[in-house]
Amino acid sequence: MTALTLSTSSAAALRADAVVVGVAKGAKGPVVATGAEAVDKAFGGKLADVLETLGATGADGEVTKLPAASGLKAPVVLAVGLGDVPAKDDGYDAETLRRAAGAASRALSGSKKGAFALPIEDVAGAAAVAEGALLGAYTYDKSNGNGNGGAKDGKSAKSAKSAKNAANADKKNNGPLAEVALVGGKPRDKAYKAAVERATALVEEINRARDLINTPSNLLNPADFAAEAVAAAKEHGLKTEVLDEKALKKGGYGGILGVGQGSDAPPRLVRIAYTHPKAEKTLALVGKGITYDSGGISLKPAGHNETMKCDMSGAAAVFATVVAAARLGLRVNLTGWLALAENMPSGSATRPGDVLSMYGGKTVEVLNTDAEGRLVLADAITRAGEEKPDAIVDVATLTGAMVLALGNRTFGIMTNDEAFRTSLHEIAEEAGEPSWPMPLPTHLRKGIDSPVADLANMGERMGGGLVAGIFLKEFVADGITWGHLDIAGPAFNESGPFGYTPKGGTGSAVRTLVRLAERAADGDLG
Repeated sequence: MTALTLSTSSAAALRADAVVVGVAKGAKGPVVATGAEAVDKAFGGKLADVLETLGATGADGEVTKLPAASGLKAPVVLAVGLGDVPAKDDGYDAETLRRAAGAASRALSGSKKGAFALPIEDVAGAAAVAEGALLGAYTYDKSNGNGNGGAKDGKSAKSAKSAKNAANADKKNNGPLAEVALVGGKPRDKAYKAAVERATALVEEINRARDLINTPSNLLNPADFAAEAVAAAKEHGLKTEVLDEKALKKGGYGGILGVGQGSDAPPRLVRIAYTHPKAEKTLALVGKGITYDSGGISLKPAGHNETMKCDMSGAAAVFATVVAAARLGLRVNLTGWLALAENMPSGSATRPGDVLSMYGGKTVEVLNTDAEGRLVLADAITRAGEEKPDAIVDVATLTGAMVLALGNRTFGIMTNDEAFRTSLHEIAEEAGEPSWPMPLPTHLRKGIDSPVADLANMGERMGGGLVAGIFLKEFVADGITWGHLDIAGPAFNESGPFGYTPKGGTGSAVRTLVRLAERAADGDLG
């Protein structure tokens, strides 16, 4: 991963491949942001004029490269847009700094070192620039594509080796920015050091989630994912329990088994837990982990299944969050439940109209096998509730309806407690993840009644994302605060990269969940 350092050197004196400065959108043209004074001085105070001549406006995420003036050690100046000039005394908010740093990191892909002279006014600003720069530097390492579920015959192994060699050659030219130096940082200040350490641990775990999401489904089935969790648990002192198909059958996990029974790759339920001896709060996180979703017998049409390796993004986020909490030493007990299955059509697959006996005893009529995420989550939520946590939060790429409602960059929040919904929304916004609180209208509950089971897995078409939340709520034990994050929109970016967000897996919800865990460690769950 990209190295991150705090530097007391002047932006003009720091040796790097490029020095990054901020430029804002002013009423009369671009305005050079604070932090770039030494660079502006090298241009005779005319850096803004030069940038305007080159067409720069200061718009959010805009990147302009120009040769450095004499007096600068770096050969290139990279000006990144910060958007509108903030009101007097307001300064730039954390998310603006994250996005700008991320855009700069992406523009410096393949470089050895970038000196970031962005407007860092305090510890929070340093943390935001650090996070954005590290997140933006991410690239998926295709040479790791031959993982636990890799080539099983000579021909495949030869192809995998060729792909790995090609990836390594590509990495030399287009690998991530190797080092980020934060100009204006204070390396001897404990608060600044702690901010950098947190940013590094957090982003490394977000990138773990991104790697898992980007891994092709033939190289990451439920057993492979479980093995990744076990390996990380050993490294970070976490406890794990893995239920294979035999244990799932013995335990009565009909939802997970019903979804996975059409695949040659059997399902798994993974419990991964971090505990702190001084913890006062306990959180349970439940992640949907469909390692590939064909839709099952209710097969997805062409054009809707090509990216379905990402349907385990919720489980990846939960996994990454638990490891991050351990690395940060948070004073909270945190248990992650990874509900892992592959949803495939076959002669043994669950059919529309079948009835499944769920963990805990409820029965569900399966009207649509492509509404499978709620089935695996229901089993895991019920099991998580048996441990009586203070709160349960599930995370899932659950419904296309939520994407239609909120778009590709915003996730929906549903809960059984209004105060908790408000708290989750505030936490997500604080972490820099766009979200929106959604209702659970009681009139939609009748739509999931079934004549042959306790519930049906489908209800009214309109408001489908809300119906899915109502279904999940049925499996939350009385007295437990519960939240549901539908990350179907932002989990996988199919368009071009922007800010610190790459194409492909994004690691959506990890920052929100880690911030929730930090609040819980402080005794606050909303």
